[in-house]
Amino acid sequence: MAAPDGLVVTVRLTPRGGRDGFDGIDRLADGRAVLKARVRAAPTEGEANAALTTLFAKSLKLPARAVALVAGDTARIKRIKITGDAATLAAALARLSGVSA
Repeated sequence: MAAPDGLVVTVRLTPRGGRDGFDGIDRLADGRAVLKARVRAAPTEGEANAALTTLFAKSLKLPARAVALVAGDTARIKRIKITGDAATLAAALARLSGVSA
């Protein structure tokens, strides 16, 4: 979803996933598309959330301050705001998720 200064991405996070990475796109029961991600960190004291924002920043080659968790602090479904050029970010996310842009 485009935001005035970037994108907001809905993510389905798997903590303790054995590796840090993205696993493509999935559809929720309500029809929403989500980017599937997994991190090695445990879902305690914000460790998995921090690992998720770090994964986005490193994968997109952005500074950590450009990626923020905006919803889903304690839920598996999260919303991440990424600051930057929306078109460039969308293309980069498509490559990461394995989807043709």
